Amino acid sequence: MGSPPDTSKTIKLERYNSYVRRIQSTKLLNASSKLIFRTTLLIALVLVLFFTINYPPLSDRLHRHSFLSTGFFSSSRFPTSSAIGGPNWEKQVRHSSTPRRPNGFSILVTGAAGFIGSHCSIALKKRGDGVLGLDNFNSYYDPSLKRSRQKMLLKNQVFIVDGDLNDAVLLAKLFDVVPFSHILHLAAQAGVRYAMQNPQSYVSSNIAGFINLLEIAKSANPQPAIVWASSSSVYGLNDKVPFSELHRTDRPASLYAATKKAGEEIAHTYNHIYGLSLTGLRFFTVYGPWGRPDMAYFFFTKDILQGKSIDVYQTQEGKQVARDFTYIDDVVKGCVGALDTAEKSTGSGGKKKKPAQLRVYNLGNTSPVPVGQLVSILESLLGKKAKKHVVGMPRNGDVPFTHANVSLAYRDFGYKPSTDLASGLRKFVKWYSGYYGVETRVKKEIQGAGEVPEGGSA
Repeated sequence: MGSPPDTSKTIKLERYNSYVRRIQSTKLLNASSKLIFRTTLLIALVLVLFFTINYPPLSDRLHRHSFLSTGFFSSSRFPTSSAIGGPNWEKQVRHSSTPRRPNGFSILVTGAAGFIGSHCSIALKKRGDGVLGLDNFNSYYDPSLKRSRQKMLLKNQVFIVDGDLNDAVLLAKLFDVVPFSHILHLAAQAGVRYAMQNPQSYVSSNIAGFINLLEIAKSANPQPAIVWASSSSVYGLNDKVPFSELHRTDRPASLYAATKKAGEEIAHTYNHIYGLSLTGLRFFTVYGPWGRPDMAYFFFTKDILQGKSIDVYQTQEGKQVARDFTYIDDVVKGCVGALDTAEKSTGSGGKKKKPAQLRVYNLGNTSPVPVGQLVSILESLLGKKAKKHVVGMPRNGDVPFTHANVSLAYRDFGYKPSTDLASGLRKFVKWYSGYYGVETRVKKEIQGAGEVPEGGSA
């Protein structure tokens, strides 16, 4: 019987080949791991470089800010490259808010690049008060108009900080730099109809933003006196005329009105708990130069000049819609009067020492005008007939009429509107012609008289 075949050599050879394959596999795995690691590292470095270039550190991004190269604040004394919170930025803030008259106020004006805010800021600055603006330059309407107002304010040495009311860190920084004696709070999400499209913006600005400002103010030392913008919209479905501060305001007809009514209740709360001096102003359809493009008088002017048809509303009963149109200069006088008669807040360190002043006033013209008459005045001033389309008022939160009783404001700070609608609209059209460079009957009359149109360069 033969001996079995010797397989030891075959087994050894297989073991050797297996060993070689493991070695090669390990080398390949190591090479692949190194390649993956290097690729990952390279991608990470690229991402870090990308975010470093495109997204500054958080401390730099807390407060978005823009500087314009106009007027005092672009001089070598205050270079525009200064970062928010830096020494040059603080110089700008302090200089703008320092009063130039004996016993002058130091006022923070929120919404300073807005219609009413820009007019009030200039009026206060011209009389010697220190004025610092705050605005977020949102796109509810054309931001370029707000930037033009900003340039106009810079020429009057009013500096606007580009920031939002809901940025608590920014507000705290401003109050660290400046001991404001007053706040004129005009920042808000405006417009009755837009609330149906973007309701969250009204809650964010008109409620959350207001509370954020009050939270900062209550802890300030000294606490500032606050004058703020409510609205005639709070009267809602009230049918008693003229509207009085004593009338009920618990039936708002729009979300905008509801947020303003909520603001009045919030003001009462902070006055009661923390001793903040608060004055609410219920504005009635303010109009004039540098106005808001979403207002009827403004877009009527634009559409009439462009030959477009305009919708003129009437009530469900076939009556004309009427508004208590109030000229901007009259409203500014009312705002200044409210500031001048505002008593000091009574709290300290967030604690109330004694009862503080709490007020609310109507600021209107006391003379409601049908919208159809507004259109007729514009036709005359523009020298062009309107293509009117009379339609029923939609159920979008608008009310059929407004009419202000201003006897309380007259009694307390001498508020007395003096501009009728025809005179005020003439001034508006004069500005509109100059700012937008369009031909109107008013512009031709001005040129014939050798006058210079307003608004050509802000």
